Amino acid sequence: MTNKIKQFAALLAEAEMNRIGISPITAVDSELSVKEAYHIQLENIQNKVAQGQKIVGKKIGLTSLAMQNLLGVDEPDYGHLLDSMVVENGGALSIDRVLQPKVEGEIAFILKKELRGPNVTALDVLQATDYVVPALEIVDSRIKDWKIKLQDTVADNGSSSYFVLGGKPTKIENIDLELIGMVLTKNGELVNTGVGAAALGNPANCVAWLANRLAEFDISLKEGEVILSGALSAAVVAQAGDTFTARFAHIGQVSVHF
Repeated sequence: MTNKIKQFAALLAEAEMNRIGISPITAVDSELSVKEAYHIQLENIQNKVAQGQKIVGKKIGLTSLAMQNLLGVDEPDYGHLLDSMVVENGGALSIDRVLQPKVEGEIAFILKKELRGPNVTALDVLQATDYVVPALEIVDSRIKDWKIKLQDTVADNGSSSYFVLGGKPTKIENIDLELIGMVLTKNGELVNTGVGAAALGNPANCVAWLANRLAEFDISLKEGEVILSGALSAAVVAQAGDTFTARFAHIGQVSVHF
């Protein structure tokens, strides 16, 4: 592990601990590669695991064409989910625990068997999935003012912070993932709508992409893990006092209060 990777990882860890955003990493090192950024992410995840936290899943970001165009990239990214990131459905998350949070509605896959790339297909994902549930991801950035490029968000664990699982466990064969509709409300007012097809055409395609991408780092998607498959609409800024609820056709709803 190079000193550069350790130094950037330490900067991000300090920003998370102090709740103070830092300048973009890419502004400091314009030559930083995406692969190096993933190693920065892994450095901080490994440190957290060494401190007693547990990896409970993965999250996929940048699954929509609009978000990819915004950052000038042509593929999604990912981050790790830890047990310290879990918020109970309908529970509260203090705004003091985040820097500049936004909320996204997603479909979460719960796996019943391991997926290890390369060459994982969407069909493999469906066969490996125990059930799906609605989810809210609270994304956050340790980079000041969300001024991020792909390498910045990758190094920052995919700009993840917390997540909420809700609804009812639903078997994959009972639904059409592409057609599942979602309505996201903030304080009772409609702020976004989305559909499963917004995530790379089908959320299962996102999970397959993740399994294959992780193979480059000899990481698999494990039995029992939660996989957040990507936002079905744009992220919405959250402030103290806000309540968000995402309602999904056929699989229920999920909510969180700030």
